[in-house]
Amino acid sequence: MNDTFSDFSPSAFNAPFWLRGGHTQTIYAKTLQDVAPNYRRELILDRFGGDWVAYDFVDAREADSPCVVLLHGLEGSSQSHYAIELMNTVQRVGWHGVVAHFRSCGGVPAKRLYHSGDSEEVAHMMSVLSERYSRLFVVGVSLGGNVLAKYLGEAKTAALPRAAITVSTPFKLAEAGKRLESGLTRRLYTDYFLRSLLPKVDAKGKKIRSLGEFDNAFTAPIHGFADKDDYYAKASSFDYLREITVPTLLINAKNDPFYPASALPSAQDVSSCVQLLQPENGGHVGFVSGRRLGHLMWLPETILQFFASFV
Repeated sequence: MNDTFSDFSPSAFNAPFWLRGGHTQTIYAKTLQDVAPNYRRELILDRFGGDWVAYDFVDAREADSPCVVLLHGLEGSSQSHYAIELMNTVQRVGWHGVVAHFRSCGGVPAKRLYHSGDSEEVAHMMSVLSERYSRLFVVGVSLGGNVLAKYLGEAKTAALPRAAITVSTPFKLAEAGKRLESGLTRRLYTDYFLRSLLPKVDAKGKKIRSLGEFDNAFTAPIHGFADKDDYYAKASSFDYLREITVPTLLINAKNDPFYPASALPSAQDVSSCVQLLQPENGGHVGFVSGRRLGHLMWLPETILQFFASFV
C-alpha cells in the first residue's frame, strides 16, 4: 500500500445477518433515513452563469474547520439518506459540510440539465468552495462519484481537494447501463428515476420506458453526444483512474445491483494515490451495518476517518 494511506485502516463492513442481497440492502437503507440537519441554502450560478444551483451548507463553529463536499447521485439531493447521514456526522465532529447539487436538482429548476461526465461543472464547484475553505474534501456518490473521478483524473495535480472518496460508482457507464436495462434491476428502479427525470424534459410524443431510452432521447443529444453509447464511452471515468494524484478512496460493494463486480477497478487500473475498498456486501449506497435493525454509520465514519488522515 502507498505510504499515503499509512494512517488509514477502515473497519470491516458487516451487514446484519438477516439482511442479504444487493437489492434488499439498497432499498432497506432508505428506511433508516434520519432527520436532515438544518441546512443553510445558497443559490450559486453554474459554470455557464445561466442557471442557479443549490448549495446546502452545515456550518462549523470554527471558521477554519475542514469542509466535506458531497456530490449526490442521479436525481439525489441533500435529502437523500446518504447525504443526511454524512452531513449529520460532519456536523457532530465540528466540520463544515455542503451538498453541492447538480443543475435542476434540490428543487431548483434549470434550463440545462446535468450528466455523468460533466467534470467541468465539478471543477467550477471546487473553485467556488476552495475560495471559502482552505481544507477541502469531497465525496461523490454513484453518478457524482463518476463525475468526481473524471475531474480528479483530468485535473491531476491541479485538483483542489486534499483527498476524495467515491461511493458506489459506475466507472464504466455502459456496464451500468446494461444492468439498469435488464432483469430485476430494471423493474425495481426504472420508474423511480423516470418519475423525477421526465418532468425536466419535453417528453411529449415519446415513450420512454428505461433509463437507456432516456439517455438516448435526451441526455446524449442535449449535451452534444451522438447517442447513449457515445455518451457512456466519453463520460466514463474508468480510464482516468490511473491519472489521479489526490489521495482517493473508491468504495464499492461487490453486490451492487447497479454495477457488476466484474467491472470494478483492480489495483492495476488505478494510480498509486488510489485505494480500493470493495466489501462483499452493501448494495448500492446501502451499507447497513450492525445488529438487529442495523444502522447507516459505517459509511460516514469510514469517510471521516479517511479524510482525518489528511487534515
